[in-house]
Amino acid sequence: MKKILLSAIMGAFALSSMAQEAPVVNDSIEGFQFTTVDSVAITPVKNQNRSGTCWSYSTIGFLESELIRMGKGVYDLSEMFVVHHTMLDRAEYVVRMYGTAQFAPGGSAYDVIYCLKNYGLVPQEVMPGIKYGSSPADTLPVHTELDAVAGGVVDAVVNSGLKKLTPVWKQALTAVYDTYLGERPETFLYNGKEYTPKQFAKELGLNADDYVSITSYTHHPYYTTFALEVPDNWRMDQMYNVPMEEMMAIIDNAIAKGYTLAWGADVSEICFTRKGLGVVPDEQEAADLTGSDMARWLGLSATDKREELTKKPLPEKTITQEMRQAAYDSWENTDDHGMQIFGTAKDQNGKRYYMVKNSWGTEKSTYKGIWYVSEAYMQYKTNDVLVHKDAIPTAIRKKLGIK
Repeated sequence: MKKILLSAIMGAFALSSMAQEAPVVNDSIEGFQFTTVDSVAITPVKNQNRSGTCWSYSTIGFLESELIRMGKGVYDLSEMFVVHHTMLDRAEYVVRMYGTAQFAPGGSAYDVIYCLKNYGLVPQEVMPGIKYGSSPADTLPVHTELDAVAGGVVDAVVNSGLKKLTPVWKQALTAVYDTYLGERPETFLYNGKEYTPKQFAKELGLNADDYVSITSYTHHPYYTTFALEVPDNWRMDQMYNVPMEEMMAIIDNAIAKGYTLAWGADVSEICFTRKGLGVVPDEQEAADLTGSDMARWLGLSATDKREELTKKPLPEKTITQEMRQAAYDSWENTDDHGMQIFGTAKDQNGKRYYMVKNSWGTEKSTYKGIWYVSEAYMQYKTNDVLVHKDAIPTAIRKKLGIK
């Protein structure tokens, strides 16, 4: 039996002093100045580095905030324990589908909830998830080689030309993930007590059935559930479908009541910047306000246009349900990135923004890993959110039949 030992001293990580709040007042990025309005406690920003595991980082961060809200203290939970389980499950699904489904390192918030319910969780120290290199730079995930090797194994299996597979192909793939991420522990010691991952998750008190996914599209009826048709929702998570205004009301109500949300979003827009800003400026008005004629504006490079659109607050597009649907249907809005929504702020003009914890580290962003995302961006680019069912306004919850 595989066993990992963790000292009681390391178990003392669960201290409320480790929680952090967002920057409180007067944060600025060039022409923007932000003041915090509401903020829910979060754990420190992490760095997914060169790995496609934002979905695990964002949702683990969400669960860590849930533990703070529940009075359990602060925990540092292992993202790679979840990744290891999820990628093996995804490979099995792809093989069962004869390779017609996509095998890729992406995932959804529901993958973490599925792991919580079916496999449990472990502390970060039990499974750090890096089994290669010794330099400080090697303490961050680099999955380029792992993804290539694992993808090669799955591709070889589904394209083997065999009429019957051996029963051991998954053992070969497990060995790949064991080699790069470490073995998943069957038992471990934490604070002097032995746990299995499922026992540890049970003691944390997180109930997977308390968490629901919310989305907003018109190609399925409102107030029903459906599996959002994006590649990384390969487990076919059934999401509750509501109008855009009610999706936003759920987000606002959650923050006001002290809950955070795991956020699945499109970040491919030029105005979701690496500095910490997400906005949807109206380009016509932006051209007028920056003193550019439209011919010059259209001739700007994407980099120059980004600079013009994000150097100060500008009027934004008015987002409608129809715009959301058209962007989804046309592949304009893509299934890009997972983050954690945990607060609201306003700029120097009183305009409202959401505060979002990212997983791109703290070194290169203006706000040490925190993003300020406008209401328009949230309306337009949200694919889905994961939230505790108690954070949903009573009237909306009743329409959805959530007890």
